[in-house]
Amino acid sequence: MSRLSRRTFLHLTASTSALALSPRLALGAADTRSRFVVVILRGALDGLSAVVPYADPAYARMRGELAITDAALRLDGSFALHPSLTGLHTSYAAKELIAFQAVASPYRERSHFDGQDVLENGTSQPSVRDGWLNRMLQTLPRSTEQLAIALSQNLPLVLQGEAAVNSWSPSRLPTADSDTLQRIADLYATDQYFASRLQAALATDAIAGDDMMGDRKRDPLGAFSALATSAGKLLATETGPRVAVMEVGGWDTHANQGAERGLLANRLRGLDQGLASLRTALGAAWRDTAVLVVTEFGRTVAVNGTRGTDHGTATCALLVGGAVAGGRVVADWPGLNTASLYQSRDLRPTTDLRAICKGVLAAHLAVDAAALDTRVFPDSRLAKPLEGLVQTGRR
Repeated sequence: MSRLSRRTFLHLTASTSALALSPRLALGAADTRSRFVVVILRGALDGLSAVVPYADPAYARMRGELAITDAALRLDGSFALHPSLTGLHTSYAAKELIAFQAVASPYRERSHFDGQDVLENGTSQPSVRDGWLNRMLQTLPRSTEQLAIALSQNLPLVLQGEAAVNSWSPSRLPTADSDTLQRIADLYATDQYFASRLQAALATDAIAGDDMMGDRKRDPLGAFSALATSAGKLLATETGPRVAVMEVGGWDTHANQGAERGLLANRLRGLDQGLASLRTALGAAWRDTAVLVVTEFGRTVAVNGTRGTDHGTATCALLVGGAVAGGRVVADWPGLNTASLYQSRDLRPTTDLRAICKGVLAAHLAVDAAALDTRVFPDSRLAKPLEGLVQTGRR
């Protein structure tokens, strides 16, 4: 029986405004093999727990009950991954993961809303209302309408802007049967514009599926994994998008954060499983994929009075994929002794997140260096692109 997702149904039946929105569901051919996925962790991930600086002499003392020592998954002589990140640890061994530490956007306050805006708009000002990924699409020497998709109920700021993009979200209403679909198709059969977009919308649903239905909607670990599976299916198709954005909430660990086990450990396990699901769904296209995992800022070095951490500054970022030149940690490590901390409380930022983004976009999607400095990330010339992040010759 044919099924129709909530987003598709609303776009196809709600008033004439659907006509303006429905093209965003269409997929079209892209002339590059490279896939790029951005995963935004909303709430401020504790980077010191995800990428553990176990060898820092001050680490165990400064972190107290949040310190992760023997159970951490060693990467090199200085850093390790949280024990929940077993899949990413395997990716590191396969040279498909780069872990970055002491990373931050230009933002130095500690508001989630402003921090996320700066993370997504690629500037130093939260008031800018278009995103760096959308501006990147505008620089490409080809039609961008079919290249990018957001797997989200609402279009994230990072993809907002003049370039047209696609969007898709899983069904949250009862599905429509084949008879209903046929009646809708018959109703608009003579309208070439609407009929073509109906078929494109149904094709998107058919590819992505409704993997978030059922029990997984109530399972925070399975929910991201299901969404990542849908993203992988869409990106893997020959006529599908090449850029995707996903969001994962729940990283604001003010209380009862936990160390090897607990709230954060469960969240990290869900992230790890989701990234593994994305790889599986991409299949052979994983070879040409780079996935950038980012968050708005980090958390305090010391534990707070409710056994958690408060809003901080620098954090970690992750770059994983078959196209990644991985198997290493990139960190200009500032140290965790009190004198080295930012404002005596946070990990001090030493790497501009935009330098990572620039390095990936330049090498993986062939974005012009001058455009990166002036248009994609305005006024960012001091943030020099990090080189050698992806393997060459993959486009």
